[in-house]
Amino acid sequence: MKSEIKIEIELDENNVPENLSWTAKDGGVENEPTKAVLLSFWDDDKKEALRIDLWTKDMPMDHMKIFFHQIFNAMADTYSKATSEDDVAKMIRLFAEDYAHASKIK
Repeated sequence: MKSEIKIEIELDENNVPENLSWTAKDGGVENEPTKAVLLSFWDDDKKEALRIDLWTKDMPMDHMKIFFHQIFNAMADTYSKATSEDDVAKMIRLFAEDYAHASKIK
C-alpha cells in the first residue's frame, strides 16, 4: 500500500509563497488551504535533517508564534513516543512554555 501527501505552492513574481494548500486523500484532506508548512526529512546517509519551511506572505506574525509553540509541544510528544525519554520530552515542553512567555503569546 502507498499513501501520498501533496503540497501545492502558488508563488508571486518574486517566488514568495502567496497560497499554500495540501492534500492527503487517505486522511480525508483535499486541497486544504494553509498559511505555513514546516516539513523535515531525515537523510540517513548524511545523518542530517533536511527541511522545507514555507509560509505565505500574509501569515500573521502572532499566528506564526502560536504555530511554533504548538510545534515545540508536538515535538515533545513525538520525542517521548520515539525514545521513551520522558525527562527530555519534559525539557522540550518547558522550553515551549519559556518560548510562549518570551514571544508574548502567553
